[in-house]
Formats: sequence, C-alpha cells, structure tokens
Amino acid sequence: MSSIENISSPPRGHSVAAESSDRAPILANAAYLIPAIVALLAFFILPTFVTIGLSFTDWRLGARSLSFVGLDNYRDLLASGAFNDTLWNTLKLNLFVIPTSFLTALLLALAIHSQTRLAAFWQTVFFLPVTSTLVAMAIVWQWVLHPQVGMAAWVLRQLGLNPINWLNDPDLVLYTIGFISMWQLVGYYMVLFLAGLLAIPRHLYEAAQMDGARSGLDRFVHVTWPMLGPTALFVLIITIIKSLQIFDVVRVLTKGGPNGASEIILHTLYQEGFIYFRTGIAAAIATLFFLVMLALTLYQMRVFDRRVHYS
Repeated sequence: MSSIENISSPPRGHSVAAESSDRAPILANAAYLIPAIVALLAFFILPTFVTIGLSFTDWRLGARSLSFVGLDNYRDLLASGAFNDTLWNTLKLNLFVIPTSFLTALLLALAIHSQTRLAAFWQTVFFLPVTSTLVAMAIVWQWVLHPQVGMAAWVLRQLGLNPINWLNDPDLVLYTIGFISMWQLVGYYMVLFLAGLLAIPRHLYEAAQMDGARSGLDRFVHVTWPMLGPTALFVLIITIIKSLQIFDVVRVLTKGGPNGASEIILHTLYQEGFIYFRTGIAAAIATLFFLVMLALTLYQMRVFDRRVHYS
C-alpha cells in the first residue's frame, strides 16, 4: 500500500517548484507596472495632494515661509465678485462650446461616413486644425478677425455690413473664443464618431430596413444612435473636459478682456499663480476646478452610462 502511495503522489519538492513557477509571471507583471505606478505617483497623485495642501496656506511663489489659513482662500474666492463673474463667463462659454461641438462633430461624421469618394479628403480637411499649435493659429485668427484689415471685416464690407470688433465686443468675445476653440477640436471629436460609425455592423441596417426602417432618419434612430452610445458618451466626456481646459486662446487673444468679459477660470488661475504669485489662491482655484471636473465626469458616467447600449 505504501508503494502505491509513493508512486501516485508527486515528490515533495514538486509542489514548491510549481508554486514558484506560478509566482514568476505574477512578479514579472508587477515589475512591468512599477514604472507606470511611479509616473502616476510623481506626476498626478503627489502634485494633486500638494496642490490641495497649498490651497490651505498663504504661500506666495518664491517665499521661504508659509502660514496655514484654513478655508480663508476659498471664502475669499467665493465672496469675490470678480471670481463670480469669472465662473459665470466659464459657464456661458461651456454652455455654448459643449453642445455645439458635440452636434457639429456628429453631423460631420455622419456626412463623411455617407460619402464614398471624398471621405478621406474631408477627414483630412477637418482634422488638420487638431494638428496645429493653437497659440500660433491664434495669431492668425487675430489677423482674420481684425476690425479693419481682417478677412472677416472684408467679407462684411462686401456684403454691405459694418465690420465687427469680434475680440473687443463684450457681448461677442466669449462666443468668438468658443468658435476658435471649436474650430481646432471638432475634427478630433469627428474622428471618434467616425470610428464608432465604422464599428456598427452593416447587417443591422439591412435588418432594420426589412423591419420597415426605410428613411435615413429611421435607421439613425433605431440603429445608428443606439449602437453609437458608448462612443457618444466618451465624446461627451472628452468634450466637457477639453472645453473646461480652454486657456491659450484667451491668453493670446484677449488676456481676459475687454474689462473681464472673457476672463475664465483657467486664466484667473494663471494670473493668480504666475502674475501675482499668490500660489495659495491659485491652488484653491485649481482644487475647485479639479473637484468640479471630477464631479461632472462621475455624474456623466453614472447617469448616461445607464442609457448606453454596449452589445
């Protein structure tokens, strides 16, 4: 009986060797993750906590000492009329840019997807602004929108209309900035929508047509839009994040003017931190900005994700 047990049971060292061989791939995979974890800690998590910590101090850039002030920076910001105007400008800008960019990109993607010959050409045309440097292109836009010698002023004169001072009119400057930002980024959103459209199986349209979906609108409502749900959710989140990050156009073209009409939250953050060197105030603005973006993203993912069709 003992000889049978000795034959059927593996050697004692066999289990130890098997366990060590099983651990080797796990340790190797963990080692591959170390650089990514270090980069995440160094460039995201640690700076985030440092920024939040500085928001509770009165530190000024270059100063050798700082004092803990608690929530005073947040109270001062929320009680400031100028900062409330900045928040209102940021809200107006995003209420214009986000839905307009989303719908424009969707319509462009649908139009290009329906093309057969010139699809590649139009994709290139609309994607080119994405590859450009917006700071350099903002200077070009400054010339285009010049109220006297700009191209826009020339076109208005040809139509018998008076030139418009697009960048110095308090009622128009935010929409002008929003249009320039859309001009650069709508091609990126369009490509994302095109990728989602190309992933929709063709047999679904054939089945919908057999079920009575004759018009293009019927096919869009019953096939395209439901299947485009995950892509649309991703594009919406990216659009909101990119819109809230508008800064360079304001800095190059208007610097928040005229009279604060185009002052938005990221430009205020830049001025507080690098013009006035009030780092504590700038950190408080950055913290509020981070919390708002985090809340919006989580809300979208939780609410809209329930209506998205993934299969």
